[in-house]
Amino acid sequence: MLQPDGVEDDRHRDLKHHGGPDKAVLMIAAELIDSLAARGFPIYYGALGENLTVRGFDPHLWRAGQRYRIGPDAVVEFTKLRVPCANLNVYGPPIKSELYDAECHVGDITSLHWAHGGFYARVLHTGLIFQGAPVILESEVA
Repeated sequence: MLQPDGVEDDRHRDLKHHGGPDKAVLMIAAELIDSLAARGFPIYYGALGENLTVRGFDPHLWRAGQRYRIGPDAVVEFTKLRVPCANLNVYGPPIKSELYDAECHVGDITSLHWAHGGFYARVLHTGLIFQGAPVILESEVA
């Protein structure tokens, strides 16, 4: 169940830097996880701390303010990019380089691997989420 503070029964180890209403959940593109695993990183869906691993979305196009419906009822709104944190240290320094160090150009924005580390979101509408639930972009940034 997706609640205002995130996935029911999920816990955050570091409440100073993770969790709270604006960082209730973290969404990452499945294609990125697949690519890193194929290149030898010992990761799997959920290993980078994401609550939502989605397929078919280009993270270079993700922006704060976008809203996504997950399953029949839950709606989240992107709030901020995830930045490197100590939780990734278990995978060694190269993972942070893969997620954050190379430049990416999106429109007039130049950024580090834009959203490869994921995007935090607030929960606007609670609801049941499950593996394979449809994820639909409901609204773009105004």
